[in-house]
Amino acid sequence: MIDANETFDGTWPFCPRFTSVSGFKQHYVDEGPRGAETILCLHGEPTWGYLYRNMIGPLSENFRVVVPDHMGFGKSETPQDRVYTLQTHVENLERFVEDLDLQDVTIVCQDWGGPIAGAFTARNSSRVSRLFVANTVLGYGGGTAEGRTPWFEWIAKHEEAGTLNGILGELGSTILSVMKIIGFQNSAAVDDTWIRAYSAPFPDRESCIGAINFPLDVHYGRFLPFVFETMETGDIEALKAKPAILISGDKDYGIAQDHAISDFKGLFPDRRVIKVEGVGHFCQEDIPQQLVNFIQEFIADHPHGVS
Repeated sequence: MIDANETFDGTWPFCPRFTSVSGFKQHYVDEGPRGAETILCLHGEPTWGYLYRNMIGPLSENFRVVVPDHMGFGKSETPQDRVYTLQTHVENLERFVEDLDLQDVTIVCQDWGGPIAGAFTARNSSRVSRLFVANTVLGYGGGTAEGRTPWFEWIAKHEEAGTLNGILGELGSTILSVMKIIGFQNSAAVDDTWIRAYSAPFPDRESCIGAINFPLDVHYGRFLPFVFETMETGDIEALKAKPAILISGDKDYGIAQDHAISDFKGLFPDRRVIKVEGVGHFCQEDIPQQLVNFIQEFIADHPHGVS
């Protein structure tokens, strides 16, 4: 858990806020005018809100921008007695959104932020206005992929060899190498501050429990019962009715482009898909200003109540 006031040489200048509504100390930032429309940005593996650092400022000029760190990531606490599954992260988000009473939310999601956003929206559709999906799947479109991506091939190899916990348990020193396996492309962004910011949440093996369990949820299919339950008890039709857009990079080694598109089109056959060349899994690092422009245009094109 990073010190609350750490700014990483001014690259993370945002006021730290915390809530314990889910039984652990959860960090988030909340920038922009309170009366404006809300954008909720969800990160994934193995990052934290820092991923959105170049987008929060521009977006918060006209929107309220809320960026939480999931349990076990960033400046949030990493409790050792909790289960780190998709279901847990979704339930944490539900309590978080209710605690802040966020309404009419545009969710921006990437990596694990996608499945979390998909389940959250199906279970809480009245709180969500739009879905801005980037290099991820929401999980309810029946999308398929041909074989494993390089990331999940790597996960399978090391889990079967019994070495995965050891490697992902050392993210404090291996963060860049791991992110490159998933599809990090923008080497120009990397300096000592960048390395320190992304490695700081993982000073020891115990602090890596969230990052270890995200890919294992997929490898062992542990997320599937919750997905099936959400399909039964949630409102998938309400999810399908939301305005949505997909941004998909062709250098994403975590989630294959064909998988992302097929899952998205299974839910939103007529919604827009933007393919971006040379962009990897961490698109917020590669094209932050482009994403800001896409988000602003997407919201302008879909006023409240217009799909």
